[in-house]
Amino acid sequence: MTDPTTGPTQAAAQWLADFAAALARGDIDAAVSLFEADSYWRDLVAFTWNLRTQEGPGAIRAMLQARLADTQPTAFALEGEATEAEGVVDAWFSFETRVARGRGHLRLRNGKAWTLLTTMTELKGFEEKTGDNRIKGAEHGVHKGRKNWLEKRRDEEAALGYTEQPEVVIIGGGQGGIALGARLRRLGVPTIIVERNAKAGDSWRKRYKSLCLHDPVWYDHLPYMPFPDDWPVFAPKDKIGDWLEMYTKIMELNYWSSTNATKARFDEATQRWGVQVEREGKPVTLRPKQLVFALGVSGYPNVPKVAGAENFLGDQHHSSQHPGPEAYAGKKCVVLGSNNSAHDICAALWEHGADVTMVQRSSTHIAPSQSLMELALGGLYSEQAVKSGIDHHKGDLIFASVPYKIMHTFHIPVYEEMKKRDADLYARLEKAGFLLDFGVDGSGLFMKYLRRGSGYYIDVGASELVANGSIHLKSGVNIERVNARSVTLTDGTELPADLLVYATGYGSMNGWLADLISPEIADKVGKCWGLGSDTPKDPGPWEGELRNMWKPTQVDNLWFHGGNLHQSRHYSQFLALQLKARMEGIDTPVYELAASHHKR
Repeated sequence: MTDPTTGPTQAAAQWLADFAAALARGDIDAAVSLFEADSYWRDLVAFTWNLRTQEGPGAIRAMLQARLADTQPTAFALEGEATEAEGVVDAWFSFETRVARGRGHLRLRNGKAWTLLTTMTELKGFEEKTGDNRIKGAEHGVHKGRKNWLEKRRDEEAALGYTEQPEVVIIGGGQGGIALGARLRRLGVPTIIVERNAKAGDSWRKRYKSLCLHDPVWYDHLPYMPFPDDWPVFAPKDKIGDWLEMYTKIMELNYWSSTNATKARFDEATQRWGVQVEREGKPVTLRPKQLVFALGVSGYPNVPKVAGAENFLGDQHHSSQHPGPEAYAGKKCVVLGSNNSAHDICAALWEHGADVTMVQRSSTHIAPSQSLMELALGGLYSEQAVKSGIDHHKGDLIFASVPYKIMHTFHIPVYEEMKKRDADLYARLEKAGFLLDFGVDGSGLFMKYLRRGSGYYIDVGASELVANGSIHLKSGVNIERVNARSVTLTDGTELPADLLVYATGYGSMNGWLADLISPEIADKVGKCWGLGSDTPKDPGPWEGELRNMWKPTQVDNLWFHGGNLHQSRHYSQFLALQLKARMEGIDTPVYELAASHHKR
């Protein structure tokens, strides 16, 4: 506990002053002595030019020995009042380095640091033109041949990619590519976003009719432009699609729709990529210095090879290609899988009068939406959180301040409470034969998402249909064979089928590289996503951060950006700053570049 004679603000201020003084005099021993034995320093670019968590005093010491002299941290200042709960002091602070400004978060226990977060917020001399620095937008006076804003914008669009080359090409124009494009635009980094669909937002519009965001609105804002305050809590897919299309126009992004990337090669001599694209049917070669893949959280759809599939006389497709339920009223439908898409598709088919069977291969975590919002997200992302002073910017940093190594311990109590709150639903699901889990360590949905990107469903209604038998269930089995009008399961059961949907997930993001660049480059990068937690579908070794996401990879000038809307918003800031620094020739020595593991 904090000494009652000092209080949390004084305790945090004293720690910060001691830490700043130790760093200023280069006394690494003194700085490290301010951390607990069980301590973590998570740095987002500011000290390491990486996304890197130092776990324990030894790792903290090694990082400071390598990076302190170059980073030159100064101007540590407490922001607002610190708070204390259950013996832990929480405090916010700002700081500067030789080349940047930053913001941080500190947790103290018994006067020593338990967790420390440091983040880069802006590069000195390359600040975004906001507030007092915003551009005028008009040239007052009279000048012959003057061009207005629209003419200049059209000139830029005509030149970029043809007579002038972009600094960055982003492959993928969904929410991730758009968010990163907006950050780079604000930093003055010439960028082209390549998207195969005809319009921004089509990746949402083209999905099945019932698709809505399962995350609440407070979690999903895009950079710089929050949703209106009457935006639905759970946004429908077409509404999201229209917002993304509008956003690309208002943010003036160089967005090449109807454009397909076909090949990419890095030229060592020029230190630029050659990215071949077809834009509206015409070949163009782009030559950026930096290439970013922003294709979601996954790679190609996983479509299982099942004996006899080629002989099926009904419709069969992966969930990503599912057109919706309208054509299947009165039809026999089999959906292989039990995660979000499987449940959504099953529920929509049932609503339209189809006879639906879900084939569940392995256990799945179910998190009822209301409980998830109240127990897991409400403290950081809710109307109540906003009223208590936690907007999505602050919520993002609080979330980021929890090291992945101990994050599961923060989540386990949440899902223990969820088990109690929703005990009736869980009991009825299990009675129906549904294989239920809460993660290997009971840490629930978000740890599953980080570790493997699958294995869960945010329940917005379909679980009740499974529990009451409206959606038929076959669990603990797989499809062994596809017949002309049916499927045979591994337990010998035969299910009549007019429609077969493979809701079977996706491969790793580096799978895109094998086709676009080369299998060798894909394997050099290694698998994307996952923490190396050595839990199901997330093999070790331990990484400490998400593999290859938003940070330098084993292939120079090649980056990955993606995740849900929250991650796309939050981490686009740090990737954009890394790209801007390289464009401006700022030295960016990467500390502890992560090794690659698990090829694809």
